[in-house]
Amino acid sequence: MKLSIVVPVLDEAERIRKALAPLQPLRAAGHELLVVDGGSRDGTFEAAHPLADRVLPAPRGRAVQMNVGASVATGDVLLFLHADCRLPPSADVAIAGALARGRAWGRFDVTLDGDSHALPIVASCMNARSAATGICTGDQAMFVERAMFDAMGGFPALPLMEDIAISRRLKRFAGPPARLHERVVASGRRWDADGAWRTILSMWALRWAYWRGAKVRDLARRYYGVEPRDPPTLQVFAKAPVPGRVKTRLARTIGAEAAASAYCALAERTLATATAARRAGVVGAIELWLDPESDPAAIVPWRDRFGVTIETQAGDDLGARMRNALRSSITRGVPALLVGTDVPGYDVAYLARAAAALERHDAVIGPAEDGGYVLVGLARDVDVFGGVPWSTPEVMAATRARLAAAGASHVEMPPLWDVDTHDDYVRWRDRRPAMATS
Repeated sequence: MKLSIVVPVLDEAERIRKALAPLQPLRAAGHELLVVDGGSRDGTFEAAHPLADRVLPAPRGRAVQMNVGASVATGDVLLFLHADCRLPPSADVAIAGALARGRAWGRFDVTLDGDSHALPIVASCMNARSAATGICTGDQAMFVERAMFDAMGGFPALPLMEDIAISRRLKRFAGPPARLHERVVASGRRWDADGAWRTILSMWALRWAYWRGAKVRDLARRYYGVEPRDPPTLQVFAKAPVPGRVKTRLARTIGAEAAASAYCALAERTLATATAARRAGVVGAIELWLDPESDPAAIVPWRDRFGVTIETQAGDDLGARMRNALRSSITRGVPALLVGTDVPGYDVAYLARAAAALERHDAVIGPAEDGGYVLVGLARDVDVFGGVPWSTPEVMAATRARLAAAGASHVEMPPLWDVDTHDDYVRWRDRRPAMATS
């Protein structure tokens, strides 16, 4: 059994080393440690790097962060651990034992560490409630087989109550959780800061409202004191996969039919990645923007299979079409990410990094290895495309200059490559088996 331990964090610089240090023996034993940062401003991201296998940026929100971590995990069991919780010794052995007994998921009992004399009572009540209801909370270090987690669609993309929501799903389809009596030590700082009984009453009021069907967005606003952000729209620029109309440069060497087949495979991979990102909560609506000469009827199967809406590009050149598409979402108050269809390197983590960048910056750009870019995102309407020399190596430099002239802050992503030439095609073809298992 290989564990992938996923730790969502936000502004934990003072505690992150103390939180990750006890997990190093598990890394030494072959398990994996993934830290997913939701936009920390205090150096948490940098401090976590030496003590984790990967540190990933993601939009703020525990559900989204944990889903992003799970998307890159290589273990066959996922363990979700809050940064202020410490696992018991030999936690991996305890989990393996539970799985060997036929349980697909479970959690630990909890002890609360803090100053309040009420904390032992609170912990006992938490453990008893979970045992009686089969509902787990984040403080209890929930674990689940990877295959079961994927079958459930991951954590529901909720700004609050994601642990209760996934517990309901898992309980329905996999039975009650394994209860491990080894103790996770969770911080009691929330109870110490706000008062034990006040915190208990507040949490029960929120749970009661949730059980009665209150909108989770409203509950999150009450709990965090801020309005939850909408995830960005993901816009995919595409053409109908008609031989002779797509990948024309590539068609010169492999033929129009083969080029169209390659285009179709790449587009479907992009749309599959997009739907996985939507399920994880990284993006919201997915829009497939067709070039004006494409027949929308040709891609209805993609619409139905991937749950996307079809829009038509409008504008005199590529820059105008891109700006009009992005503006259509921004005018609704929702930021947008725009991608093409022919980039094998797109994955949920890459899109999460771009979405997280838009939470702080006006724009995000994903450079292409050939000098252009494979992703562009805007949080506000900025004219970054005017005068850009398309299809030249100067595209990225010109876009940077436009952003600077507009006074727009931006982030650049790691570069990716797209499939345009025969060499690109061979590179993609040779790595496709590895992609299928990623």
